[in-house]
Amino acid sequence: MTDSGAANAPAVAARWSAVVVNYESGAALCACVESLLADTSAGGPPDVVVVDNGSRDGSIARLERRCPAARVVDPGANVGYAGGANAGIAVTTTPVVAVCNPDLVVRPGTAAALIARFDDPGVAAAGPRIRNPDGSTYPSARSVPSHVDAVGHGLFGLLWPANPFSTRYRQLDADPSVARDVDWVSGAAIWLRRDALDAVGGWDDGYFMYVEDVDLCWRLGRAGWRIVYEPGGEVEHAQGLSTDAVPYRMIVEHHRSLLRFARKRWHGPKRVLVGPAAVYLAFRAVFAMCVRAARPRSGKPRVKG
Repeated sequence: MTDSGAANAPAVAARWSAVVVNYESGAALCACVESLLADTSAGGPPDVVVVDNGSRDGSIARLERRCPAARVVDPGANVGYAGGANAGIAVTTTPVVAVCNPDLVVRPGTAAALIARFDDPGVAAAGPRIRNPDGSTYPSARSVPSHVDAVGHGLFGLLWPANPFSTRYRQLDADPSVARDVDWVSGAAIWLRRDALDAVGGWDDGYFMYVEDVDLCWRLGRAGWRIVYEPGGEVEHAQGLSTDAVPYRMIVEHHRSLLRFARKRWHGPKRVLVGPAAVYLAFRAVFAMCVRAARPRSGKPRVKG
């Protein structure tokens, strides 16, 4: 079933595809794939492709036993989230393709709600409402922050999540039950128009983890495409099953990704800000590690970023 670099064509044509980027997600992977295949609201199940970044936890063997309809791609190394997304998209052909974390469950009817948004030819990406396991809404539809909001969120967000900078950046004042245009939606569950994706060169696999979704939506927006939040579709996201095993490495990767995005975003005179931003992000990464070390492990869902 596992194919290094390419996967066999699906047996039945589908209206949309779903790429699940997996790494050490255990039993959650099967639950995710089963929920994707069970959502036939868009006229049938999707073509599901799982890209496995070198898992050794038996999640792929379990998937092959329980979900033989899913195709598996082995890129031969851990290529990160963006690289895995690109590898999976490359073996699909549908006009709309979703990219998903393996630790989420798609609720019935989500496919129909999200696919319908692409009837508007200006829409390039759509994100559903994401709920934490306790039923609360994760703020998955956000703004690309101004410089002031980026610094304020970075300084206060870890200890004071409802600060005004984070509130603007994470659009916490917006009604989560109302659809709207946004700057970006979470890559944990994002539906994409293939033509738009191809026009901007796909995901930037220079990001290993984090910020790749901000970057992609930012590039789509700069190219004139719309990004929409559609709460008519819902997923439940456990968060952190793959990353919690190496939390401090993930903190470093997050801050490296933030610096990469700053370098891409700032041109001309603004390039002088890259040096100070690197110093600031290095200090913030150390602070985030200290906060992580001091915080008791409660098992409750966390709001990141």
